[in-house]
Amino acid sequence: MSYEAFMETVVTEDEPNPGLSEILKALWWCAKGDWDAAHNIAQDIDDADGSWVHAHLHRVEGDLGNAGYWYNRANQPMCRDSLDAERAALISHFLERMSD
Repeated sequence: MSYEAFMETVVTEDEPNPGLSEILKALWWCAKGDWDAAHNIAQDIDDADGSWVHAHLHRVEGDLGNAGYWYNRANQPMCRDSLDAERAALISHFLERMSD
């Protein structure tokens, strides 16, 4: 799936595609504007990928201290890009991984 196709579903669908990974479902809900749904998924993914998305969500929330904690757990630097740019990069990264 391309980034564009993924984002089209955010606009046209009420639920994420069931074939998406949990990481991508969390990012889908984030792009849809439902922080709580995104966070509920991300906080249950106990690995570096889940921590990375969790960090982004706390940036979205505006809690930079908590975001820093999750970036550290993900072994990722604190992102300085815009929220939209970071979300697009995360979605693209995990979509690419899905197609490998």
